Amino acid sequence: MAMAALRRETKRFSPLISPNPIHYALRSTLLPSQEEACVGVRYISTQIVRNRMKSVKNIQKITKAMKMVAASKLRQIQTKAENSRGLWQPFTALLGDTTSIDVKKTVVVAISSDKGLCGGINSTSVKISRAVNKLNSGPDKEATYVVLGEKAKVQLIRDSKNSIELTFSELQKNPLNYTQVSVLADDILKNVQFDALRIIFNKFSSVVSFLPTVSTVLSPEIVERESESGGKLGALDSYEVEGGETKSEILQNLAEFQFSCVLFNAVLENACSEQGARMSAMDSSSRNAGEMLDRLTLTYNRTRQASITTELIEIISGASALEG
Repeated sequence: MAMAALRRETKRFSPLISPNPIHYALRSTLLPSQEEACVGVRYISTQIVRNRMKSVKNIQKITKAMKMVAASKLRQIQTKAENSRGLWQPFTALLGDTTSIDVKKTVVVAISSDKGLCGGINSTSVKISRAVNKLNSGPDKEATYVVLGEKAKVQLIRDSKNSIELTFSELQKNPLNYTQVSVLADDILKNVQFDALRIIFNKFSSVVSFLPTVSTVLSPEIVERESESGGKLGALDSYEVEGGETKSEILQNLAEFQFSCVLFNAVLENACSEQGARMSAMDSSSRNAGEMLDRLTLTYNRTRQASITTELIEIISGASALEG
């Protein structure tokens, strides 16, 4: 209140105590709005800093809330991801995970998130997908994409639009479950011709780290060919086929079930990595907002102190001029 009164008194007497008559004449020729702008220029810097501080505080509240939401989602998905590892590990032991087998038709299944603000997790997945696609391309080879997630789709469509066969998004709109992913896997198997499926995802290690991973699922024909030629396919050759089904039918069923299990685990692992990366990114953003707020507070205090000092000097100078 005292400072407001001082400002009003200063504005009242400033025409009378102005030491420069030319300055007073110039001010008297201005319009009222222009005159108010000239008077208010001195205080506009503190107002800008105050507004900036308010916006930074709001951003900090949002990033903290997003961090807590990501932590809550991570706990739920992590349990599912750990349980899903028991599904695909027997298939790896039975059929192997042979990334070095040379095939003609390769389909790269790139898994990413639908939302951003999770660090470089999606860029890493896209980068490895492009590298795998390039390694499996050639004069007698063909490599295409199946994209899961909006972020990978946006990046791959720039330079590989014609190579994308299928795209899926909003996988995490509902809680992830095996039924949802198995329908997705069945859709891919029905609409895509392949000799090998290379699934690219980020395997969850901890909140602050994830490991880009490539899992391979071979078609039944390639599995049978490698088995007959003595290739390395895990422990498949140590089992005997019994019953009415032929070996080709069994391999067909195994390949379909293997792909759905591997895809289910890959989607969950990537979702865990996404939430962990988002937690780290939001924690870093909150700390940066706090540091920026400290700097803005210091700037605001310095500006405010300079404004008060200037006003006091003007009042004292005006009083001295009246007494003189």
